[in-house]
Amino acid sequence: MVDKAALGAYAGYVLEDATIPELPNHYRGKVRDNYDLPDGRRIIIASDRISAFDRNLAAIPLKGQVLTQTAKFWFEATAEICPNHVIEYPDPNVLVGRRLTILPVEIVVRDYLAGTTGTSILSLYKAGQREMYGIHLPDGMRDNEKLPQTIITPTTKAFDGGHDEPLTAQEIVGRALLTAEQWKTVSDYALALFAKGRDMARERGLILVDTKYEFGVDESGTIMIADEIHTPDSSRYWFLDSYQSRFEAGERPESFDKDFIRTWVIARCDPYKDETPEIPQDVVLETSRVYIDAFERITGQTFALPPRDVPVLERVRKNLKAYF
Repeated sequence: MVDKAALGAYAGYVLEDATIPELPNHYRGKVRDNYDLPDGRRIIIASDRISAFDRNLAAIPLKGQVLTQTAKFWFEATAEICPNHVIEYPDPNVLVGRRLTILPVEIVVRDYLAGTTGTSILSLYKAGQREMYGIHLPDGMRDNEKLPQTIITPTTKAFDGGHDEPLTAQEIVGRALLTAEQWKTVSDYALALFAKGRDMARERGLILVDTKYEFGVDESGTIMIADEIHTPDSSRYWFLDSYQSRFEAGERPESFDKDFIRTWVIARCDPYKDETPEIPQDVVLETSRVYIDAFERITGQTFALPPRDVPVLERVRKNLKAYF
């Protein structure tokens, strides 16, 4: 566990903008900066940006490294289950992978009646729906209860910034979003990846509640998992030892609380209308600590603090010179 004093030395040690002019075809996402090379490889740099309310709120020290290294752990642990896009990791914040055509269906696998978004099964269930995503759920279920079986809740992938829409398997094939063969392959991969993640998380005292997967195809049509896998940003984890008592008491399960910044902002303004106040350094550093704690609990590894003598972007540029 990284102590607060050691982490305090990393205040301001952030990668907020990963623009590197020598690299081609730059695309900046909410968290990651991407560069497409002419030979079909993609450079993906995980920044330390944290986004909410359709805006960038802050830069969290070491967050990008946590996400890249957590995904690396899972890509390596699941390589025999499903092919992935990884080629190499030239820097703690950087993955170089195969450039894929991302499939237009986002896959979320769920084991519990949980969630907060409009497309989450808990929100739909509370609104009275029992048939959703082509699945029937029984009456009388409680918030955060274990589902009768693991389910897949696919949605349209909103590439243009629009809203995701719930889908059924029949709609996916009927609307030609995926072929029947592609849907079966993606479904089988998703359930197998989730089962592996659930078993490994349980060994670490965690419950893998739900997770999002993004699949793509390469030039030969091979389906691979892309982006990230089982990271704190793409997955919900609860702490196993306190789940049952909190569930029986009707309390929210204990989890990695990465929402301090979101909660702090909401308490001080309407984030969709007002200017966001400057977020205090102690809130930023506590969020960093939570991400590092998540990495260590999830992987069982000690987080490697990088040397502070070289700024992050300078280090990343140096490690990517071979690609210029």
